[in-house]
Amino acid sequence: MDDQGCPRCKTTKYRNPSLKLMVNVCGHTLCESCVELLFVRGAGNCQECDTPLRKSNFRVQLFEDPAVDKEVEIRKKVLKIYNKREDDFPSSTEYNDFLEEVEEIVFNLTNNVDMESTKKKMEMYQKENKEVIQKNKIKLSLEQEELEEALEGERQENEQRRLLIQKEEQMQQMLKRKNKQDLLDKLESSHLPASLLLAQHKDRSAQLEMQLEIPKPVKPVAFSTGIKMGQHISLAPVPKIEEVLYQYQPLHVETYGPLVPEVESLGKSGYMSLLLSEWPGCTLLESRV
Repeated sequence: MDDQGCPRCKTTKYRNPSLKLMVNVCGHTLCESCVELLFVRGAGNCQECDTPLRKSNFRVQLFEDPAVDKEVEIRKKVLKIYNKREDDFPSSTEYNDFLEEVEEIVFNLTNNVDMESTKKKMEMYQKENKEVIQKNKIKLSLEQEELEEALEGERQENEQRRLLIQKEEQMQQMLKRKNKQDLLDKLESSHLPASLLLAQHKDRSAQLEMQLEIPKPVKPVAFSTGIKMGQHISLAPVPKIEEVLYQYQPLHVETYGPLVPEVESLGKSGYMSLLLSEWPGCTLLESRV
């Protein structure tokens, strides 16, 4: 943390944790107080690279490395011009080449590499693709508006839900206080035994707790059905499809030879007796013969 500090007044965040560092367009930092002193006369230059600066170009440093803040700011400016989408290209290869070109421009401007030719390249691209850039700006602004409307609607729903929960909690607290006050009033004015009044109060408290714990009906959430506007949907019942029941067909094996003899015919021909003499324990075959 002690490395993060203002190069002009030498104040560091280690000595002053509330120090606010500002980043200018060239990527060098100054603290907020030094920025104010620098522009007392209305203009100033960076003391490290002598770049002409404006007070409006300074941004609060968000990252530990000021070069990252510089790259983020440059990337925002570049993407305002190079705002084509994948739908604007006939193939993914051309779209990837476009993204590679954008990264090369950001790298050059961030690291002060070939600045003049890079700026000329951006100006030429902006002139040649003026209509596409404007069209994508409009499309992006519409999408941003839709997103903001959706977020605003969600925020209002959350606020209404919060107010409803808060109102229910207040109602519960009021009912509990009222029940307790009723007990105190009865203990003061009633001639019944205190044990009986306490038992009645306990029963009412239990009934109140049960009523408060009963879940309230939840408002059904409207999900999209995917039906487009103007699309005709038939309400007729789906016709029932009559299917033929399965019928068993015995398996037929082609042996390409004489038919397999039956077990009874084997017994009559004396084959099974020969088999039983070889395996005396084959009682199952014997019983079948």
